[in-house]
Amino acid sequence: MSEEASKQVEAMSLEDKPAAAPDGAAAIPAEGGGEKKLSKNQLKKLAKGKGKKDKKDKPKWNQPGEGKKKKDDSKAKALSLPKPEFVNTTPKGHKKDMSATPMADAYHPQAVEAAWQDWWEASGFYSCDPKDAEGKSDDEKFVMVIPPPNVTGSLHLGHALTAAVEDTLTRWHRMLGHSTLYVPGTDHAGIATQSVVEKMLMKESNQTRHDLGREEFIKKVWEWKGEYGNRITTQLRKLGSSVDWSRERFTMDEMCSKAVIEAFNRFHEDGLLYRAERLGNWSCALKSAISDIEVDYIDLEGRTFREVKTHKGNPNDAKGRYEFGVLTSFAYPIEDSDEKLVVATTRLETMLGDTAVAIHPEDERYKHLHGKHVVHPFNGRKIPIVCDGELVDMAFGTGAVKITPAHDPNDYECGKRHNLEFITILTPDGAINHNGSQFEGMMRYDARIAVEEALKEKGLYVGKEPNKMRIGLCSRSGDILEPMITPQWYVNCSGMAKRSTDAVRNGELKIVPEEHEKTWFQWLDNIRDWCVSRQLWWGHQIPAWFATKKGEEGVLKTDMKNNDRWVVARNEEEAYTKAEKLLGCNRDEIVLERDEDVLDTWFSSGLFPFSVMGWPEQTDDLKAFYPTSLLETGLDILFFWVARMVMMGLQLTDKLPFHTVYLHAMVRDKDGRKMSKSLGNVIDPLEVISGCTLETLLAKLDAGNLPPKEVARAKKDQSEDFPEGIPECGSDALRFGLLAYTVQGRDVNLDMKRVVGYRLFCNKLWNATKFALQFVSDFKPTANILEEVMSSGKMAIRDKFMISRLMACCDSVNNCFKNYKFGDAQAASYSYWMNDLCDVYLELIKPVIKDTSEENKDSRWAAQATLWIALESGLRILHPMMPFVTEELWQRLPGRGTLGESETESIMLAKFPECNEAYRKPEFEQSMETTMNIVKACRSLRQQYNIANQVRTHFFVKVASGQPEDATKSQIDDIITLGKASVVDVNIDEDSIPKSVGIIVVDESTTVLMDIKGLVNYAAEIKKLEKQLAKNAGPMNQLEKKMSAAGYEANVADDIKTKNLENLNGYKKKAADIEEAIANFKHLEELEKSS
Repeated sequence: MSEEASKQVEAMSLEDKPAAAPDGAAAIPAEGGGEKKLSKNQLKKLAKGKGKKDKKDKPKWNQPGEGKKKKDDSKAKALSLPKPEFVNTTPKGHKKDMSATPMADAYHPQAVEAAWQDWWEASGFYSCDPKDAEGKSDDEKFVMVIPPPNVTGSLHLGHALTAAVEDTLTRWHRMLGHSTLYVPGTDHAGIATQSVVEKMLMKESNQTRHDLGREEFIKKVWEWKGEYGNRITTQLRKLGSSVDWSRERFTMDEMCSKAVIEAFNRFHEDGLLYRAERLGNWSCALKSAISDIEVDYIDLEGRTFREVKTHKGNPNDAKGRYEFGVLTSFAYPIEDSDEKLVVATTRLETMLGDTAVAIHPEDERYKHLHGKHVVHPFNGRKIPIVCDGELVDMAFGTGAVKITPAHDPNDYECGKRHNLEFITILTPDGAINHNGSQFEGMMRYDARIAVEEALKEKGLYVGKEPNKMRIGLCSRSGDILEPMITPQWYVNCSGMAKRSTDAVRNGELKIVPEEHEKTWFQWLDNIRDWCVSRQLWWGHQIPAWFATKKGEEGVLKTDMKNNDRWVVARNEEEAYTKAEKLLGCNRDEIVLERDEDVLDTWFSSGLFPFSVMGWPEQTDDLKAFYPTSLLETGLDILFFWVARMVMMGLQLTDKLPFHTVYLHAMVRDKDGRKMSKSLGNVIDPLEVISGCTLETLLAKLDAGNLPPKEVARAKKDQSEDFPEGIPECGSDALRFGLLAYTVQGRDVNLDMKRVVGYRLFCNKLWNATKFALQFVSDFKPTANILEEVMSSGKMAIRDKFMISRLMACCDSVNNCFKNYKFGDAQAASYSYWMNDLCDVYLELIKPVIKDTSEENKDSRWAAQATLWIALESGLRILHPMMPFVTEELWQRLPGRGTLGESETESIMLAKFPECNEAYRKPEFEQSMETTMNIVKACRSLRQQYNIANQVRTHFFVKVASGQPEDATKSQIDDIITLGKASVVDVNIDEDSIPKSVGIIVVDESTTVLMDIKGLVNYAAEIKKLEKQLAKNAGPMNQLEKKMSAAGYEANVADDIKTKNLENLNGYKKKAADIEEAIANFKHLEELEKSS
């Protein structure tokens, strides 16, 4: 979180409190409760009645304390206010009746946020007519598709950040008058969903999917989706996402499925899609191939033991773990010789599939073995010794390398160079198959142990040693991957990738932040063909059929020699037509068998920007809304999803699917860890919106699958962060808090306590508006009130200042939204409300509004008009970020329903405020800055001398001539109001200023003095200081005695002596400052007596 955002949370409180004294105006130490630690030189400055330049801090309603003081529990009190029982009486889809609901004394999120979402949705405010959008330029419309979350899960705070950013942009564009469409959807999540339903099936009926059969299992998945798949849509509605629910899509629905089939066929027709048998990544846990970018790598520094969930456990390890990170050496007997050839491997079980041993052709040690064979010790197979200068490093190990072409990428290439046999030794679930001799049926790592023992028995085992290595894990299952040769469907991506990189290089596609362009180029410039088939049941079944003639024998689909028998088609009818042509026979003679595999989930997701619009049909939506405007998502799926959308969009529609990609940062917890269920640090947005007890949070951890250590850590963290649970914060506070974290290019270390703190801002917004409404209760706004008041000639400087600050805020927020600087937009709007409107303007106009005399009529009207404009426009500025509370408050403003045809029914349809440069008045902002610096000095002096609130004081201001003097004199009334002054004299004769004054030097041109005669009990203040002096004397004298003791210089370490000397000097300095302050108070007392 930025420093500014941190200050925001600290500044929020329910009640106004006097501003803290600036550095040059320390408060007199309070009696009792221990000694207050005074800052450097404060006592001295207090005694002299002077202060250094007042720092230009932004005014806040409540200044955070410094040092080790008692915690201000106002925040805790605010969050734990008694929650009234709320019953939503608004019929679903109806507009909330403000007249029937009195404004509550405090902000309660549940009551405020009720009914609005249903009304917005039922009123059709989220939809967009394609007739209105078609033909409009990119600058006149905004279209975005949601990154479809997995239907299996629920949203976490990372998703909530995505929703906050996307909906903020959507609402902003809608308020700008653009044709706006935000399309929702969910992803069928092939692997995740199938896994969830399989576990449920086993738990409920002790059945596997194979027990049910494919058709019945798919029915079960659809049933599960219908029952549990709406959790995400519930969360999105709670977050206030203004998506067009009438266009909601699911990647397995009819529209998306049609697009998938069409895309597969077009890729095939264009020669980009093909079926091949290649070495790829195989997950034994999933029994499926996965793509290269679904691999997570971990580095092992040496010998490491790891749990393998698909195995029963290593009997040689107390915890059942298996050994990795070792290099095992063994010997192959050379045929017709007593000689042996030693090789080494990190995966000993793969020796069961060895089909060669490679040596370097120039290695003198092995020239006599050229053309010879070794003998496999377990099956007697003759294995050739091949010469390969490309693979073998003579200096590494023995200079001999075992070759397993079917299970290693480097060996695979070697096998192709030397036309070796490719022997697969594993079954789909990772057991040793029929090629593994006596080890058949063992799981792969159990076989590793057994092979080592068998080699020892044969005297062929040489030894093993620790070895650094990298292993690949399946990002879906966590399973250790195996390189396996399997027949799969592939898409050639090279041409599409080049078009995608060219689009960024020539500026057609913009990536924000642009620093991620390098990663884009690095990946796409080196792209490999995409393996798109998965050995699953849930997903888009591949539209390809294997064609044979009835009675035809020996034509197996697993044999790549019959690869030309595969027919790709849009449906079975079309497949028969193509098969008739392929086989040269009638349909009655043909047998079609559809490929059982399904497509990679990312295949359908890659089509999402145009499949949701009805592609391949030329629908009205496709014509009006495609290409879309923006793709907003997390950096972590730049290649999984974003790159594939761009490639597929360009190939299939010949258009970029969007012109800008905005990548928000990865959301991590406050300790910098990725938010993950496996770490127990995931928080459901609804737990923040509605509140959640600590017991519920902890129970959720117990119900999960975390290891005991992680459960304990997660419980400790949550108990420390939320000892009373998470208070009900509402959607607005959550959204506003998350936006504070959006700093481009940085990971977000999300401290939930900071986010919860923005609940206080909502409360402040509520209370300030409720208070301000009293001031405009008798005011009648007009449709052109801003123009009227600006041209009225009735405005005071404070009014012109307020409008100028409003214009500045409009300019800043619009520019921030335009440039995706959401954190800066949040800070600007926060500052406008807290500083300009609440801290300054509302306070300044109190006496103006209260004065209902005829002489004050014009000033009062101008103040009311300015306040109404500031409130109404301020709510519109906040609305994209905080939709619920702004709608509620906007609807409560006077004048609703009386402003003519231009007035909209909802704030979300109102025009977003824009800056009118003619109303920017820097000179009045500068004048107000001068005034507020003087006001702060007045407040600090009052606090310094403990002046009671009801006592008004006489101030004298010395200010440089020119603008500072003009500003001060023109705003004396404002200084009197905020400074609680009886009189403010500016630049009067020195002789007219009393001697008994408190002084603060504001800056080089301004000094403020306060007459303290009769206001200070000098005897009491002197008594307090004398107590402090006595308290300081004890440790000072004790330390002096210790330092003067015999042997101190010789026996005490230098660093301790240095520290002691520093402490002693500090005590002495403090004593001198207190004595000087006492002397000054005595002097002031004498002056007052003599005057």
